[in-house]
Amino acid sequence: MKDFRNPSTIHAPLGSYSHQIEITGSERMLILSGQIGMREDGTLSDDALEQIEVALENIIRNLQAANMDVKDLVKLTYYLVGEIDTTKRRELVAAKLQGHKPCSTLLYVAGLASPNLKVEIDAWASRAE
Repeated sequence: MKDFRNPSTIHAPLGSYSHQIEITGSERMLILSGQIGMREDGTLSDDALEQIEVALENIIRNLQAANMDVKDLVKLTYYLVGEIDTTKRRELVAAKLQGHKPCSTLLYVAGLASPNLKVEIDAWASRAE
């Protein structure tokens, strides 16, 4: 069982995430490598927001392959190269996650595995057996 919480003793989340998630009982875990904004056909947009959208879609496809869905996500870590419009990014993430709010960390980094990559997102998910 997952309990998504935002303690009243700290500030409210700044975006679509929860400050903490406690997992109890019999859950299976799925840990995803960093997903990039590369489409199935190998193409990659130059637009960072589009790369975020595709990376999230790749996470969703990974979840589906493991018989999970967005509601099973418990942690996302975003690695971004360069500034991305915060409001648009938050709106995109909220829409792709269908209002679900896993724990989240965002880091701005100097670069990723390829100079064309502007986004990488890794994920953790759990589901009761």
